[in-house]
Amino acid sequence: MNKTVDVDYTNRPVDKAGRKSNLSMFMVMLGFTFFSASMWVGQQLADGLTWSEFIWALLLGGAILGAYTGALGYIGAESGLSLDNLSKRSFGVKGSYLPSAMISFTQIGWFGVGLAMFAIPVAKEILGLDVTPDHMPWQGYLLVAIAGVLMTASAYFGIKSLTIISYIAVPAVAILGTVAMILAVKQGDATLVEQFSKGTKDLGILAGAGLVVGSFVSGGTATPNFTRFAKNAKVGCITTVIAFFIGNSLMFLFGAVSSIYAGGNDIFEVMLNLNLFYLAVFVLGLNIWTTNDNALYSAGLGLSNISGLTKKAMVIISGIIGTVAAVWLYWNFVGWLNVLNCTLPPIGIILVLDYFISRNDYLSGPEPTKVVNWTAIIGVILGATVANLVHWGLPAINGMAVAAVCYLVGRHFGK
Repeated sequence: MNKTVDVDYTNRPVDKAGRKSNLSMFMVMLGFTFFSASMWVGQQLADGLTWSEFIWALLLGGAILGAYTGALGYIGAESGLSLDNLSKRSFGVKGSYLPSAMISFTQIGWFGVGLAMFAIPVAKEILGLDVTPDHMPWQGYLLVAIAGVLMTASAYFGIKSLTIISYIAVPAVAILGTVAMILAVKQGDATLVEQFSKGTKDLGILAGAGLVVGSFVSGGTATPNFTRFAKNAKVGCITTVIAFFIGNSLMFLFGAVSSIYAGGNDIFEVMLNLNLFYLAVFVLGLNIWTTNDNALYSAGLGLSNISGLTKKAMVIISGIIGTVAAVWLYWNFVGWLNVLNCTLPPIGIILVLDYFISRNDYLSGPEPTKVVNWTAIIGVILGATVANLVHWGLPAINGMAVAAVCYLVGRHFGK
């Protein structure tokens, strides 16, 4: 094979030769959802909801997130285009810089947070080091650096290495995490229903569903970057919906059980309490790795669209930034990242609407020439504003609704 061939299809649709097996796509998408930050959400859900409310929140939030990511998975698989190349058609060639910048910024941020989520617990619980927001021992920074290099490397080598990591990590995390969760429940002195009855119980199903959606809606917006390698649109949609529902549900369960039985916020602490030290580190590392390399891969594609440099070069730059800033991001930036999460659903809904309205242009039309689609840009800005400022309902849904209306009205009167 010619070494100059771009196997990641950065600037072109994925052709038939580049498509992956159904199992590979399922593993990649499932691994993408295995993110330790979702366990934090599980802890909040366990504190604020009863067991039945917890299940309903998972079902409602999972249905909304599945519909959103499933639609994006469908268009990514059918068109073979990445999020950034889809954006060139819906936002304009230069207008696509906005969604590319927003997805890159948030994914680099979560990459850095993920590195610290691995290094800080290991430094504290395994190495016995004193870690505070004002102090991080050199051993902790070394752990961040090692994890950063490894996760950047897998993103650098593209979809093939992402697939390999997923084949290793997904079964290991799912099986070991589930076993640890079951052991924790068995060692407890109350059933799940009884344990869930404790806590503030002040959240409500709708608010709980909002947390479920918000936990991964930003990452879910990057779904086309991966499903474009699926065999067809049906496979891209189905594997995405199933993977997001199973993966997120497992993370929420791990976090909830960890909270109510071990007092921690993730399965790592449960495994430590069960004296499974090395397995705890193994599971924590793989769990974060499967999401972090996907996040960095998306950041590389987005920055490549803006800069014109190769995706590999931008992955390295993104990895360096995320690694250097990891500890600071962990202690200072999670709140801001959650604000930014609300800005991404408006992008996704505009991509979906524009695709199905102008489907033939995406599949067989000429290369996009429009510089900026201001209707789409304004829709994102207004949608993101409403999602962040309006506290009624679900922020992601509010943002998408406003963005969709703005886009459709602007498109109608712009003709």
